[in-house]
Amino acid sequence: MERCFAMPFGYNGKILRVNLSDGRISIERPNENFYRRYLGGEGFVAYYLLREVKPGIDPLSPENKLIFAAGPLTGAPIPGCGRNSVGAKSPLTGGFGEAEVGGMWGAELKRAGFDAIIVEGRAESPVYLWVHDGEAEIMDAKHLWGKDTGETQTIIRRELGDNLIRVASIGPGGENLVRFACIIVDLRNAAGRTGMGAVMGSKNLKAIAVRGRERVEVYDPNKLRELSRWLNENMSKFRFVNDLHNYGTGAGMDAGAASGNLPFRNFRDGGFPSPEKLDARTIKKTISIGMEGCYACSVRCKKVVRIGEPWNVDPAYGGPEYEALAALGSNCGIDNLEAVTKANELCNRYSLDVISTGVTIAFAMECYENGIISSEDTGGLELRFGNAEAMVKMVENIAYRKGLGKILAEGVRGASKTIGRGSEKYAMHVKGLEIPMHEPRLKRALGLGYAVSPTGADHMHNMHDTGLASSGPMLDALSSLGVLEPIPLEDLGPKKIRAFIYYVDWRVLDNCLLICDFLPWDFNQKTEIVRAVTGWNTSAWELMKAGERVITMARIFNIREGFNKKDDWLPERFFKPTRGGPLSNTSLDPNIFRNALELYYEMMGWSKDGVPTRARLEELDIGWAYEYLK
Repeated sequence: MERCFAMPFGYNGKILRVNLSDGRISIERPNENFYRRYLGGEGFVAYYLLREVKPGIDPLSPENKLIFAAGPLTGAPIPGCGRNSVGAKSPLTGGFGEAEVGGMWGAELKRAGFDAIIVEGRAESPVYLWVHDGEAEIMDAKHLWGKDTGETQTIIRRELGDNLIRVASIGPGGENLVRFACIIVDLRNAAGRTGMGAVMGSKNLKAIAVRGRERVEVYDPNKLRELSRWLNENMSKFRFVNDLHNYGTGAGMDAGAASGNLPFRNFRDGGFPSPEKLDARTIKKTISIGMEGCYACSVRCKKVVRIGEPWNVDPAYGGPEYEALAALGSNCGIDNLEAVTKANELCNRYSLDVISTGVTIAFAMECYENGIISSEDTGGLELRFGNAEAMVKMVENIAYRKGLGKILAEGVRGASKTIGRGSEKYAMHVKGLEIPMHEPRLKRALGLGYAVSPTGADHMHNMHDTGLASSGPMLDALSSLGVLEPIPLEDLGPKKIRAFIYYVDWRVLDNCLLICDFLPWDFNQKTEIVRAVTGWNTSAWELMKAGERVITMARIFNIREGFNKKDDWLPERFFKPTRGGPLSNTSLDPNIFRNALELYYEMMGWSKDGVPTRARLEELDIGWAYEYLK
């Protein structure tokens, strides 16, 4: 790779490479064109995984690479820009693995002088990485192994003598290679999906601590101040953002239950009877002690809660987001808010993805109720839907791989293969990644998004159809891309797929720029932000193509790892109605879904088998990637 020291604003121009097998630490300086083509975050992850990870490796072997990547906007002085990305070959899916996380860690990494960290190899014994002011050291972590994330952060800060150090770490879930273990930042933010915590554990890497004192330089700070001022003055005009500011995610659970979007009993049933008990508005009235936010963000959507006996929930671990409230709550048939909050805290302590944890426990509950597993298998737990105590206990059992927890730690796909006896039909996943808490029978393009996502079922780089069914913020945003009219909720035809492709390109772009989805920036404002930070004369067109470029590289990675169009499908459960509730008379039609999938391939410039064509790769300026399809 050509090296060049002339960098655009918004970047440090340095990528840190750490080989834990031999202790080598080096710094690479890519050229400006590399940054402009791949941007950062998920773009860096897709590039390095495709170029440097050998096909067919075991994701938990030293040959895998773990990439922590900021974006050009990470650390910029504007709301929504505190995020970073983490990626590797996923131990849960066997394919492209990537997750984003908010908090303060990403901005601190940029202030410490680096745009990304590539971790290679495996340490002989536990270590942590200490990155500070342009330098990096590998530190002994044998005394930290076995500690939860809170203890780990406390000890690292104490021994390095600085309480402003930001820590990304794993707990027992990551150490014990739970395949859906996550990486926890600042104790309450998770790089949650695809098992990045297990990859970290497989490398004997307990934590990465960062501290920096240099500000991120931007091209036009006055423009950023102007945009920040606009947001602060207009935030109350956006109902969704205003609700986030007041309650965080999870307000309006009653509306979710009424529409059928709130999953109930492993996506089998409809009509969860007590959504108000899990609602974020109830949290604010009962157990909340405040709200906090990520770096430089005025939305401040992060709940902080405290509960005393018998659950004893520590506010240091924040509070449950919507995905936790639904996955550990309604999807397990549970309306006990305190128990769900405790389970969420344990996931943060132990470094477990709350979505995969909740869906995996719901899978086990359905197996239990159908006689596929028994109390002998569960260690005496009555693992039935609605049993809050059993759910909380199973979180711990999964983290420590105790009893049935050892099987469930493989995720629903792996667990169903081990259990057998027809349990596969209760395993709610795509490509091995458990389904998030949004209903594809209701949101049909979202279901298509689950199917074609390179990471498996994901609700973030996806489109939620309800926002496009009538006039509103989503249509206002998409109008600048030529989507001019609402599209019916039940539609899954060409207009919906076209809108879906455009919208997903922008969502993936967010994961490259590392800007939060919860901010009400429209597409033109995002382009203005990129220009103000980098100084590039960029356009919405160029940025959109960057998102498509990353989607395509991730697709090629999966094809190289053996995935094909058969993997672009949903569990059969979603092609049947729910038992009761608002969706009891509706479901996805497999023929319509198949036609939509084929049309999506064609619109993307892929073959009928879902393989990107050479012409499309050249059009995306990644002709080099064709070699990986041969």
